[in-house]
Amino acid sequence: MSLADDFFARHRSMLDDAVAATRSREYYSAFPESPSPRVYGESAAADGKAAFEALLGQEFPLRTPGAEGTVATEKSPYGLALEVRYPRVTPDGVPALVEAARAGLADWRDAGVEARVGIGLEVLHRLHQRVFELASAVMHTSGQAFVMAFQAGGAHALDRALEATAYAYAEMARVPATAIWEKPGRDAPVRMEKTFTVVPRGVALSIACNTFPTWNTWPGVFASLVTGNPVVVKPHPGAVLPLAITVQVCQEVLAEAGFDPNLVTLAAEDPADGIAAVLAVHPKVKLVDYTGSAAFGEWLEEHARQAVVFTEKAGVNTVVVDSTDSFKGMCFNLAFSLALYTGQMCTAPQNICVPADGIDTDEGHKSVDDVVAGLAKAFDKLVGDDARAVELLGGVVNPGVLERLSAVESAAGSVVIESREVSHPAYADAVVRTPTVAVVDASDSSTYENEWFGPVSYLIKTGSTQESIEVFRRTALERGAMTASVYSTDPSVVEAMRSAALDAGVALSENLTGQVFVNQSAAFSDFHGTGANPAANSTYTDGAYVASRFRFVQSRRHI
Repeated sequence: MSLADDFFARHRSMLDDAVAATRSREYYSAFPESPSPRVYGESAAADGKAAFEALLGQEFPLRTPGAEGTVATEKSPYGLALEVRYPRVTPDGVPALVEAARAGLADWRDAGVEARVGIGLEVLHRLHQRVFELASAVMHTSGQAFVMAFQAGGAHALDRALEATAYAYAEMARVPATAIWEKPGRDAPVRMEKTFTVVPRGVALSIACNTFPTWNTWPGVFASLVTGNPVVVKPHPGAVLPLAITVQVCQEVLAEAGFDPNLVTLAAEDPADGIAAVLAVHPKVKLVDYTGSAAFGEWLEEHARQAVVFTEKAGVNTVVVDSTDSFKGMCFNLAFSLALYTGQMCTAPQNICVPADGIDTDEGHKSVDDVVAGLAKAFDKLVGDDARAVELLGGVVNPGVLERLSAVESAAGSVVIESREVSHPAYADAVVRTPTVAVVDASDSSTYENEWFGPVSYLIKTGSTQESIEVFRRTALERGAMTASVYSTDPSVVEAMRSAALDAGVALSENLTGQVFVNQSAAFSDFHGTGANPAANSTYTDGAYVASRFRFVQSRRHI
């Protein structure tokens, strides 16, 4: 048994559980989300932090074919000096990088399904061993608060990667490696042996984002790798370290198992280099995974014609409020969703549609002003105290978020809940802001139909709940959306919103008033994105996300 096959046997139980979970859609998680010492051990957090700090100000121990010199581009939203240097890839180095990635493709293809999946599972196992180090790396590059970085950037990201691996394994295992074909004949049957081989597309390019460098990137990386494709990881210049660690672990496991470590490589760049566009149209790049702005996502879809392109782009997420049986619960749930990671999530709600004549609640009829007051009260409890607020808000990831906060003042409508600066008790230079909410009329569509990424939300006064649903439907169809939400005690309103969500291809949450929030997505159960509206052309994770990364090629012979 090869080492790769041994890895497969070692992690087979976890894989089987993951495959079963994708079919049942019930709760499943392979990686504990609590950073408690009772779960990970007394020294795990300190050891992980020390490992992270040992990387700061150093040249990261990784080699990239085609690279020349180094580059250090990260700036912690908390003000911590990172100054980690990575091998720099410029457009001139792209051909050498792609050829190096391709060099081990044949051996990787011929290793077989179980060997490749075994390698992928072992990588996940070793990344999990470094989860506290990864959490610090995600925190200080994305601005997520530590617990969120541990969960979303660590445990949940590992679950999403395992989910993609499980789907890929199921799709590849759907067809047997060999089969005996026998056709009855007059004198004797015709007998043939047929072989079916999973053949990868070619080099895969993964273009990562700044806000969720692991959660958004790992599914594509692992789906491509275990289906036989070499992967070039192109991190966002602001969030390189989490993916450098990822590539390092991939290369260690590949080399140990006797495969070319350059099957997974890191392409770090200076922001002026623009190598994503160069890599994406290289004729030997056959798969592209992308998370980021709509403009570049649409450019990829139009220009990377030699590749299968998977994009997650911008969208405008809407909440339709008609009525509620828990006014306080609704306000708290909405305020938490708006404040979590300062709204820097593709799933965060932006537009809240409320009839201008108000809503019915368990506390009586509430006007639009009452809804605003309810949100403000919930915000005060959640982010009124700086020490508590920073654990929910995290840090502002880039200047564009601050620019949008400033622009709200001059946009249509009136600001009814103002953003404020928050002082971080541990990081004096951290950039932290609370959300802002502005009230606009339904006629101000030119304002609220654009994505205001970050802690900016619009409460839209509509003529009726029916108009609110139509605002959602139109916005989602034209601009795209990752999530939608409805609050109503009227079953006919909920059904109308369900129908609109199906028309627009958007995942819907109904009457969330507890500890589940619209911007949260559970691996193995919730699909992230649908691929059915302009916000994304694919989903995490389904069969279509993995199956087009390979083809079955057969050979046959007479027996």
